[in-house]
Amino acid sequence: MIVVENAKLGSLVRYVGRPLLILFALDLAIAVAYVFGGWKWLASPHIPLSIFGGVIGVIAGFRNTSAYARWWEARTIWGGVVNNSRSFARQVLCLIDTPETEEVKRRLVLLQIAYVYSLGKHLRGAGAGHDLAGLISEQDLQDLGTQSNVPIAIQQKIASTVAECHKRGWIDSIRWVSLDRTLSNLMDCQGASERIKNTPMPLQYERFIRVSIQIYCLLLPLGMVQSLGLLTPIGSTFVGFMFLALDQVGRDLENPFENLPSDVSVSAIGRTIEINLKQMMREREIPEPLAPVDGILW
Repeated sequence: MIVVENAKLGSLVRYVGRPLLILFALDLAIAVAYVFGGWKWLASPHIPLSIFGGVIGVIAGFRNTSAYARWWEARTIWGGVVNNSRSFARQVLCLIDTPETEEVKRRLVLLQIAYVYSLGKHLRGAGAGHDLAGLISEQDLQDLGTQSNVPIAIQQKIASTVAECHKRGWIDSIRWVSLDRTLSNLMDCQGASERIKNTPMPLQYERFIRVSIQIYCLLLPLGMVQSLGLLTPIGSTFVGFMFLALDQVGRDLENPFENLPSDVSVSAIGRTIEINLKQMMREREIPEPLAPVDGILW
């Protein structure tokens, strides 16, 4: 998640990247050909650029609204991961209350932290081994190495441990049901995150907007060159930049778990959960919150 307060012009230009450079080169070539080459036929001042731009702006704005809704839904889901993780730790530490279960309670809370980290890595398509070291045993790490969905495997270990606590009489049926309900809520959050991850925006919808913006950018210098002359690259590139940036913003926001700067900051959220849960256990070694790297909070 980008957390830079003051965006610089250079970073904004780099954000759009190569399409903007291509547009500038095209604008410059048309302006030079029109002014110095005598190619007066290039000028097409009657192209209704304002009408085309208005229509494309409305369509792109609608797409970006839908993309932001996906991003915000993803962030809301991870808010549920935070709340349910805290609730699960509280229930484990308070509802399982016998002297011989201290190590079991600690193992359950650490497994929950491992679950959050592994879920973030799973959604981003990355391995979670280094994040889980110190949270679960070596044997558990080896077992998880064969799993295609590590978060589910970890939650299965959590559920099995809770069931064992019930079997041994360390918690009654009502408390067991309460813990199981919290685990089910976490699984709902995982399923909702995977739904967003595995269901992209309709490809035809995205291509239509991108092609429309590209055609509009190609028409810009033709409609401006007669009135602007050698200043065409400035006017055309500036207008094109806004549309290209609008398209790029929409494409970034529609994929909140792609390990991109615009991602939901699942790594930072996972660290926050680790801090909260370890403090609830009164651990001595508490990690520091993740800090932004180059203005990006991962």
